[in-house]
Amino acid sequence: MPAFKDHFSGHAEAYARARPGYPDALFSWLAAQAPGAKLAWDVGAGNGQVARGLAGHFERVRATDASAQQLAEAEGPENVEFRVEAAEACSLSDGSVDLVTVGQALHWFDLPSFYAQVKRVLGPEGLFAAWTYQLNVVTPAIDALVQRFYDQVVGPYWPPERVHVERGYQDLAFPFAELVTPDFPLQWPMTLSAYMAYIDTWSSVRRYRQACGQDPLVALAADLAGVWGEPERERPVLWPLSLRAGRVV
Repeated sequence: MPAFKDHFSGHAEAYARARPGYPDALFSWLAAQAPGAKLAWDVGAGNGQVARGLAGHFERVRATDASAQQLAEAEGPENVEFRVEAAEACSLSDGSVDLVTVGQALHWFDLPSFYAQVKRVLGPEGLFAAWTYQLNVVTPAIDALVQRFYDQVVGPYWPPERVHVERGYQDLAFPFAELVTPDFPLQWPMTLSAYMAYIDTWSSVRRYRQACGQDPLVALAADLAGVWGEPERERPVLWPLSLRAGRVV
């Protein structure tokens, strides 16, 4: 099994605080497509954003991540069990799961090994769903600055797997009978400081600092201050979300 590619344990607390949540409509739709509501397995659970969303729709949620540091920041209701476990080595029983989810993490897994686990644990008509979100949209002036920063400043420091996010997972193998999925855009109100805290969680930003010995956010923050308006003004930030869902063939 390939080594776990860990780009987030070093800033797990910041990741938990700054990343946007997912809309409840997404979890309602997933639950409606699942054959039952007894057990959901959320893989690459991070700080538990997906697991918390699933908890209101399933009797039990198993949330796993290979990073103990990420799970140390995770919170959830009593019906969520967090466990440090690789995606490719699941301890759940054969045919025991109604739904398997992966939010913003599928591109890190060894897919043949992981998909073997998905097919093993899903029960009859069980559903697998994975999604990712692309670069956010705020206003044209803000977006132009952030796009330049994304491409030209920290672009060379993105891990190679980032290309799968940019392609909405459409280039990844998906050995399931695929469903037509609705649109579930992520929208989150953010002040300028909250927005900068989100960008600070980018793996490319962390890798830039390590490689260059300086903070790339200083210049970006100054540029954004000129177009954001009042720093405490909350602007709606929109992330286009790409969802793929299907059943075992």
